[in-house]
Amino acid sequence: MRITAWISFVLNVAIIATGGTVRLTGSGLGCSDWPVCTPGSLVPTPELGIHGVIEFTNRTISGPLLLAAIAVFVLSWRLRSRTGRRDLRAISAVVLGLVVAQALVGAFVVWFHLNANLVGFHYVASLVLVCVTAAFLVRMYEPPLPRERAVPKGFAITTHITTFVMAITVVFGVLTTGAGPHSGDAAIVRDGFDAELLSHVHAWPGYAALTLTLVLVAWSVARRLRPMRWSLALLAVLVVQILVGVYQARNGLPPVAVGVHMVLASLTAATMTVVVLRLKRPAALAS
Repeated sequence: MRITAWISFVLNVAIIATGGTVRLTGSGLGCSDWPVCTPGSLVPTPELGIHGVIEFTNRTISGPLLLAAIAVFVLSWRLRSRTGRRDLRAISAVVLGLVVAQALVGAFVVWFHLNANLVGFHYVASLVLVCVTAAFLVRMYEPPLPRERAVPKGFAITTHITTFVMAITVVFGVLTTGAGPHSGDAAIVRDGFDAELLSHVHAWPGYAALTLTLVLVAWSVARRLRPMRWSLALLAVLVVQILVGVYQARNGLPPVAVGVHMVLASLTAATMTVVVLRLKRPAALAS
């Protein structure tokens, strides 16, 4: 089951990368219909060119993604029957439900011709899936025992505040992208917000999250707390994410940098998820 769970996580990150490629290459309507590519053709026709291939490739990943989610759910169900582990079954059910819902959202994105708000929601749903699959991986490697807090209360509160600030950063990042030039198709109308203003608003909670993460790192290193290694990992990926964000803002939003920024946002959120889960430990492992 471990290999399958890792495949599920990787595919959820990969579909963000391919979805970003669709948007950043103007291939959002490379396939003009759903679930078929065009009326009368399941696959892209030669007339659609490279845009059809890019959009169809993104759709194709949805198949293995769904199969992986089903496989993890079935394996978790069988494991629960043998060991009584309900947590993994519950998380896998959430993943499966979100994968199906995400596919339906993707259909509406096409039917409504890349509505900026729907596209933004589509990305957020993918990011949530990455976080939930990361949570599954964390719990999979821990014994099914009662859990207890493993850090000082103040550290736990600071961690949750950091999570909230990062969520705000993501929301404003989605709004900023929705107002920017990369709509997925040249004819698509954006969401009407001022992209330049939103880019500055998006940066403020990002820097606040960096400051809070530095606090978590210093605190966890000084006290040798359970989330220490993952706090350091969070700091590393967040610093890279901010550097990429600054680079893209100062260089006219080059598509490759924007795509990297999108993928890094999901990995940052996933790492934050692991830090949160490390606030507790199985009771039997308490020192």
